[in-house]
Amino acid sequence: MGVSILNVERAVSERYSHGAERREAELCCPVDYDQQYLEVIPEEILIKDYGCGDPSRYLREGETVLDLGSGTGKICFIASQIVGPKGKVIGVDMNTDMLALARRYQREVGDRIGWHNVEFKRGRIQDLALDLDALDSWLGEHSVDDTSALHVLEGEQARLRKEEPLIAADSVDVIVSNCVLNLVSEAQKATLFPEMFRVLKRGGRTVISDIVADETVPDHLKNDPDLWSGCISGAMTEAAMLDAFEAAGFYGISVLQRSAEPWRTVEGIEFRSVTVEAWKGKEGPCYETNKAVIYRGPWRQVVDDDGHVFRRGERAAVCDKTFEIMTREPYAGEFDPVLPREAVDIADAQPFDCHRKAPRHPRETKGMDYSATTDASGEACDGPDCC
Repeated sequence: MGVSILNVERAVSERYSHGAERREAELCCPVDYDQQYLEVIPEEILIKDYGCGDPSRYLREGETVLDLGSGTGKICFIASQIVGPKGKVIGVDMNTDMLALARRYQREVGDRIGWHNVEFKRGRIQDLALDLDALDSWLGEHSVDDTSALHVLEGEQARLRKEEPLIAADSVDVIVSNCVLNLVSEAQKATLFPEMFRVLKRGGRTVISDIVADETVPDHLKNDPDLWSGCISGAMTEAAMLDAFEAAGFYGISVLQRSAEPWRTVEGIEFRSVTVEAWKGKEGPCYETNKAVIYRGPWRQVVDDDGHVFRRGERAAVCDKTFEIMTREPYAGEFDPVLPREAVDIADAQPFDCHRKAPRHPRETKGMDYSATTDASGEACDGPDCC
């Protein structure tokens, strides 16, 4: 079953508190960051940052970014420069020493960048609704010395999650994380992925760099707190991580980077860095608007996360929601959109038959009575001499 939740949190907290005092080389993989973003960041932040990838390279101007397990704040300070003054960056970490280090340089780095759009909050990444600083403030005024008081404490935790959440639902454009998911205990990984899904806006995405294993980690390694805090024992297999994203409701899940060589090998098990992207936004009703998409190839056919089969060159009948998904990131360019000649108002649309297997007949989009005849047009050619 692995080490307990409390033992995992204690081992991780102690290891990273030591890492805030002095550099621990075993906590990080070699990563090449864009040097232009490091110039404004103090050396102490850089040398005491621990990670295995650079999810910040996938950010865009104007986004609201949440960094899970933000540590010294390095990725947050890089993200601040990328998203610009109209963007926002939130770092969440449970380690008070790491947070203190990040906050110590927060004003200085913001001054160097030219704007202040970074804030750091204390919380557990598997429970992004609970503000640990707010809870500590409450505990400073209330003693918990019997079961009645424990019930009151539990009530206050529920109130904070509901009325004053650390990170509100549907509030973030993109979540990044750098070698932190593996530090969460097995028992709490079940809430980790749904929490990421909860706080993302519809159409938002995660870009997660983490350590994965090529085999399931055996119990005797999971029971070693030092290996757990060293990003080994808590590593999921690559397939299990991708499955966890899918189970939480994400779609368009892709491995953006995968290190060819393992970072470490323990008892023949290889541990390496991957960066995974996953999107939110496939939830919701399905309506018939006579739209279709044509998969370009190169595969004979592909299957999406909802089980739709797209055959190369075939007009696949899709609902309005799936059409919107397949014509934007990360699928844009993989499919050609086919719009109906006469648009169907979504307010008048009927439910889509999600069990449909038949392709969309061209007459469904052109109209059954469509009978136009046209002359040859140069607009259909690829160049001035194509005919």
